[in-house]
Amino acid sequence: MTAHESINIDTAAAASSVNQSKSAIKDDMEMMRAARDLTKDIAEANPRIFWPDMLVSAALGYSSLAGALLADSVILTVAFGLVAALALYRALLFIHELAHIHRNSLRGFRTTWNILVGIPMLTPSLMYEGVHTIHHQRTRYGTIEDPEYLPLALMKPWSLPLFILIALLAPPALLIRSAILVPLGIVIAPLRRLVWQRFSALAINPDFRRRDPSNELRRRFFWQEVGCTVWSITLLSSVFFIGWRPLLTALAIFSFTAVFNQVRTLVAHLWENDGDAMTVTAQYLDSVNVPPPGWVAEIWAPVGLRYHALHHLMPSMPYHSLPEAHRRLKKHMGAGSTYDGANYPGLIPLVNRLAKSTMVKR
Repeated sequence: MTAHESINIDTAAAASSVNQSKSAIKDDMEMMRAARDLTKDIAEANPRIFWPDMLVSAALGYSSLAGALLADSVILTVAFGLVAALALYRALLFIHELAHIHRNSLRGFRTTWNILVGIPMLTPSLMYEGVHTIHHQRTRYGTIEDPEYLPLALMKPWSLPLFILIALLAPPALLIRSAILVPLGIVIAPLRRLVWQRFSALAINPDFRRRDPSNELRRRFFWQEVGCTVWSITLLSSVFFIGWRPLLTALAIFSFTAVFNQVRTLVAHLWENDGDAMTVTAQYLDSVNVPPPGWVAEIWAPVGLRYHALHHLMPSMPYHSLPEAHRRLKKHMGAGSTYDGANYPGLIPLVNRLAKSTMVKR
């Protein structure tokens, strides 16, 4: 990406242009103060929302998965599988909240989520804890050290379909990781280190290497790994008793969930940063909100992720408070403000924008 003149954000149009360097955007202090001052009363995670939401999503997902496995027709299998994929997708995305909530909040929620969702789907919270927070660090977002960033808008057109299709391989890859690579790593130290550094994080940056966990997290991660290994070996062993169909059906459903999440990731940001460190406001404007009145975004970006830009402005705000925080900030800042510059109408316009950006010659 060529060098561009520095800009001071005054309008949403100036903020959204790919022809301007994201790293040159200055912080909008009024917006940042408003985000802090207007939302103090809604900043606590509410267990009466978290628990029912997660439990109902998981219950609906697993009951639908059972329906897909037991169905005697393709139509029923597909119908049950679609419901299972969407419900488990919502349940799985609570991993994002676990990376941000205070360790003393929602007692027992992290352990219960890992037992009910993380370990059965071979994506325990260790895959995100200690990793996702790097993505929010002021000096690392959008740089080569960010595990969750690729400058997709500046890459070749073929990178977008490849980015989506590679997600199909995630479930079988996770199965191989937990059933084979992790046990082998117990006796092969170089393999153990490789698995931890390269295959133990929900990262999209191929250059990211995960560091060793802190002592505080090490014990928790150990038991999560044990759970995943036992469960993955059980899944593979099941084919000798009930055949391949149940496992392949479940993997197909989980692959659909992974692709769905990858599509959401594709439009979570504008991916326009060229590698330099960015201000908080620049990070906000490189991220995406898809607020109401549209309702479809609640399906493809559940658990508050339709307000991904707002989340980057206030990372610790619980998902259930983001809609109200958005309403307050939008009303306070007004149309045409910096805050308005990260709000978009839907999935398709965002995909089109990204696709067009990859076709620009640089």
